[in-house]
Amino acid sequence: MKKHIKGFALAAAAVFGLAACGGSSSTETTEAAGGEYDNLKVAVVYIGVPGDAGYTYQHDQGIAALEAELGVSVTRLENIPEGAESTATFDQLAAEGYNLIFGTSFGYMDPMLEVSGKYTDKCFLHATGYKTSPNLGTYFGAAEEARYLSGIAAGAASPTGKLGYVAAFPIPEVVRGLNAFTLGAQSVNPDATVQVQWTSTWFDPAKEKEAAQALLQAGADVLGMHQDSTATGEAAMEAGAKWVGYNSDTIAGDFPDTWLTAPIWDWGPYYISAAKQFAAGTCPAGDSGQYYGNMADGTVKLGTFGSSVSADTQNFIAERAAAIIDGSFAPFTGPINDNAGNEVIADGVVAPLGDLLGMQYLVEGVIGEIPSS
Repeated sequence: MKKHIKGFALAAAAVFGLAACGGSSSTETTEAAGGEYDNLKVAVVYIGVPGDAGYTYQHDQGIAALEAELGVSVTRLENIPEGAESTATFDQLAAEGYNLIFGTSFGYMDPMLEVSGKYTDKCFLHATGYKTSPNLGTYFGAAEEARYLSGIAAGAASPTGKLGYVAAFPIPEVVRGLNAFTLGAQSVNPDATVQVQWTSTWFDPAKEKEAAQALLQAGADVLGMHQDSTATGEAAMEAGAKWVGYNSDTIAGDFPDTWLTAPIWDWGPYYISAAKQFAAGTCPAGDSGQYYGNMADGTVKLGTFGSSVSADTQNFIAERAAAIIDGSFAPFTGPINDNAGNEVIADGVVAPLGDLLGMQYLVEGVIGEIPSS
């Protein structure tokens, strides 16, 4: 990826102070191309880098689609830590005149909420969070739908029924993905179990690989993951195990014998729509600005199948995918118990979105606990 450091980056370097945290930033300055979108000055703040071949990469693909569609350039800031440094980042962007600002990590939520209150004429849009303001909206999607489908592939691929899952933080987004993966695996192998290892990081290849290796040593023969690097897949490949990726399937070809599939994102339509709305005078913010895409609208998809996924498994996944899309099936349909044996979703009941967004239990079959912090 080309990295153009111009005037804004030089001014921001002193404010962001990334060297102290081992991070770095890159920017591409925004210069409106003229026409109906010449009122836009857009920036996006990334927790990682597009080179992760995963989470940030998929967001960057969406931003590139926005640029191509609207004829504007977007300033990108990479490797911005969550917390106080991101507050300074969002504040500086608004002070510099950026009027449409995206933030792509959960830990940016409170900083964006704070800064949005200070710059009420700017539009802030936050991925994965739930807090809003009159000029702060949120966007994410039902990854649990594709997670469930990927779990089918994982369950069918496991000779032992012992699966593992490398998970980042115990927030509802990650918890419901782990649960959906487990339910998918159990749909083809009712006795399947999924052991979880928490890493407390979104992107740390060494720590992710260590967690994956621990799961493999404990007997898991298929791995799933909610992380931003491919380290889980590398550990699986070295052990001759199968794995399910996340965010993107662009690296499937690097794992010809071990890759199964992955839940993936397509952020382009949202970024384009949000920018068009703001250019027309409306910031998609507040409670009405809480966007939650799904498989039906194409925000969430299931990626490429690996060569070891059988035709029968692919056909079953296709049937379940069609049912999810037409609304006749939902992964979180009761009866579902948690892993302590308590009923959490009654027979025939489909969990409402609000319950999914606040999920803080592990379903039956998950080996592990949700950390207290």
